[in-house]
Amino acid sequence: MTQLTTSAQLCAALDLAGRGIPVLPLREGKAPMGNCRACGKNACGGRPNMKTPGPCECAAPCHAWAAATTDPAVLTSAAWALAWRQAAAVAYHPGGTGLTVVDLDNADAIAWARQNLPATRTVPSTRGEHWIYLGTMASPNGVRPGVDIKSLMSYARWLGPGTGTMTPLPDVVRALAVKEPTARPASSASTVSAPPGGGQCPHRSPAYLERGIAMAEQRIEEAPDGIHRTVFRMFLAVLSAHGRCGCLTDGHIARLFTAAQTRGESLRHCEDAWSNARTQLGM
Repeated sequence: MTQLTTSAQLCAALDLAGRGIPVLPLREGKAPMGNCRACGKNACGGRPNMKTPGPCECAAPCHAWAAATTDPAVLTSAAWALAWRQAAAVAYHPGGTGLTVVDLDNADAIAWARQNLPATRTVPSTRGEHWIYLGTMASPNGVRPGVDIKSLMSYARWLGPGTGTMTPLPDVVRALAVKEPTARPASSASTVSAPPGGGQCPHRSPAYLERGIAMAEQRIEEAPDGIHRTVFRMFLAVLSAHGRCGCLTDGHIARLFTAAQTRGESLRHCEDAWSNARTQLGM
């Protein structure tokens, strides 16, 4: 797919918005724009933590999917101008327009979908296909190998209108959100929890650990590029400093994963990065 110029991206976004499709700009690597300083580390309350979709309350395109809008005045505002200059693609909020995207990331995933899912509108993607259904649902990633769901509280790259007739969201797709994930090799755990600890604790106060987690969140949220590398390095740093004494909790890990997923990382990539960091440290 030919990369759109910045002006063409904005024109495409305005065209989609005019058809009632909430849109937002994406950076290189299909990641949303980083939060502004007022929204950094979710200091403003963190719109992505809300249980229902809604517009971002910041004037800038912060909080990924929550920034998606159909308002041409917002899209062409001064607060969004820098984002469009940096944009590499246009994304949309499927749930905001009553849709669910089944993101099939490779040939095996496509083959599975053709055997198990009802036909619907399809759009070729960089490595696979997007299957688009009428209806909304939760947006879990990694429901099967190479299969993610993009609907409520999520975004998908706009790759064109696609072909075929869009059909209602079937129960077999909804069921993917509640089924147990397909097992992966032992080297990449399907669930992540804090290390058991047992080592000597170097923390003089809880503030030491809190500063470490907050700094890692900030580095992930503000990484200009190379988000995969940044996430791994921050996971490695946190585990190196806090992973052996038992003070690191599942809640701390959830904060790191949330920061990474806000920047476009899938749950699968987060789990793999965490597992790889533990392996490198011999944990």
